[in-house]
Amino acid sequence: MTLSRRRFLQGTGAGVAGSALAGGLVAAGAHADARSATGDTRTEAESYPFHGANQSGIYTPQQRAAAFVAFDVIATDRAGLTDLFRTLTERARFLTAGGTPEDLGVGSPPSDSAVLGPSVPADGLTLTLSVGSSLFDDRYGLASRRPVKLTQMKTFPDDALDPKWCHGDLMLQLCANNPDTVQHALRDIAKHTRGAMQVRYRMNGFQSPPRPSGTPRNLMGFKDGISNPVPADNLVWVPGGTAEPAWAAGGSYQVVRLIRMLVEFWDRVSIREQEKMFGRKRDSGAPLDGAGEFDAPDFASDPEGKTIPLDSHIRLANPRSQDTDSSRLLRRGYNYDLGTDLNGNLDVGLVFCCYQQDLERQFEAVQHRLAGEPLTDYIQPYGGGYFFALPGVRDPQDHFASALLT
Repeated sequence: MTLSRRRFLQGTGAGVAGSALAGGLVAAGAHADARSATGDTRTEAESYPFHGANQSGIYTPQQRAAAFVAFDVIATDRAGLTDLFRTLTERARFLTAGGTPEDLGVGSPPSDSAVLGPSVPADGLTLTLSVGSSLFDDRYGLASRRPVKLTQMKTFPDDALDPKWCHGDLMLQLCANNPDTVQHALRDIAKHTRGAMQVRYRMNGFQSPPRPSGTPRNLMGFKDGISNPVPADNLVWVPGGTAEPAWAAGGSYQVVRLIRMLVEFWDRVSIREQEKMFGRKRDSGAPLDGAGEFDAPDFASDPEGKTIPLDSHIRLANPRSQDTDSSRLLRRGYNYDLGTDLNGNLDVGLVFCCYQQDLERQFEAVQHRLAGEPLTDYIQPYGGGYFFALPGVRDPQDHFASALLT
């Protein structure tokens, strides 16, 4: 770490906190306006099913806009908590399906903000609700029902965590085809849950279009999320008949990490060094020993790391060995852009989000392998938390956390 970078980092915290509620949404809007000009041909579903054994928004194809919102629950008792989950379910059913808001008459406040017009489109919205370990304290009598692996997120060696941006009783992941749909959904939920939960922190995110094709890029210019497990790999959903409480079957452990990218320093690094740090070619996304982005790197043929360095990101994160196969996880990250910090430095980064069966076996194992990697000089993890994505809402008579609360 150079002296100039040390000075740069001294002012990052205040800049992040001061602009977090605004920048990501603006950047997402600019991205959406430009999509036709970039040759982005990805199809966008108008809606995704709300009911099912698992929640949407996990294996769902990534929509363009997102918000990750952590809440503190302020309901006074178990009955109030149950009412909160029922209300969240009711609003999610309506928002993800779309429709005409109720007319309450001219003498009452309108039932809808009209951000999306007189009729609410589904616009590919998914609402994914997760619970944090703090919900299982003594407030609601849930301590004995906590998922076995759910704890507060640890501080890893390369972290600089800011408590204002960490943890939470609930995590709400909102994803949609357009940023105004995300904004509308959040306002609707805030209106209907006032007095039962309040925002702890929030980060808006956007996904860049394929440039020129394939997997979207992060703000370091590299394709992000090339290698992900598929549903049949059985690495994401918590199964029944295990040490986990019975109600947790069909859920998934979620990790959210807010990671600032020091792009002004990154842009001064040679392309050769950038590619060695990632282990991939910047233009195509291919591993340094391959031709296409989806080619599997052949680490066995390069035991000394002459082609793909031993400390490259892809080699540490996923060594492609039998011993580490069970530590793969499902990534669902989004870029963010908060403008500039108080020192005038660009304030951008990644909302890293992933889902898995076991935090220790998967995310934490990967994180320990990545400790001290060369990229740590150009990134700064400062927030987020561990959460458990609830099982799906089965049918119109069911509601979020019904099995947890019974």
